[in-house]
Amino acid sequence: MSIALTLKSYISSRHSNEQVMLRYAESGNKALLTKLYTACGNDLYHFILTLSDPITAQDISQKTWLKVIEKKHLFKDSGQFKAWLFTLARNQLIDELRQGKSSSGDIESLIDNKPTLDNKHERADMDTLFNNALLSLPFEQREAFCLQQEGFSLTDIARITHCGTETVKSRLRYAKQSLSKQLETCLEIPHD
Repeated sequence: MSIALTLKSYISSRHSNEQVMLRYAESGNKALLTKLYTACGNDLYHFILTLSDPITAQDISQKTWLKVIEKKHLFKDSGQFKAWLFTLARNQLIDELRQGKSSSGDIESLIDNKPTLDNKHERADMDTLFNNALLSLPFEQREAFCLQQEGFSLTDIARITHCGTETVKSRLRYAKQSLSKQLETCLEIPHD
């Protein structure tokens, strides 16, 4: 039984995103890049989409994969490939927003994007309620929350967002409190 587990861990470690990226960095083999894209492309797009609009998300996703090709030699086997990928994407998004190229406007419009929640009209659609509540969060809180939902640890989130783990904890706490409060208000959930 332990031989099977050892063999399974050897096979899965050989094919982890980190190992595939290291092999891609050495060889430049397009098939390895395709494997990485297949494994992480949708997650990357959805992460950027939570922070911007669909057009910007598509654009940033493409630019991020170009950066992966361009900067493949900079990937180190010291962390998760997905964390490195999301860091590249976040930096691309912030650069795009600062330059005013985003179709959704400037960075302040995304950071301060706070749609109003109409209790009566949106009560039936929980997805819409949650998405509106998520969009109403300040940019940094929304970013930290979405990264956590993608499965990143506090340390990874801190690395991606270039801030301390205590700051990440605070952003997550405020995000969760705000989401909870907004959803309770929308659904008129009584407090205990």
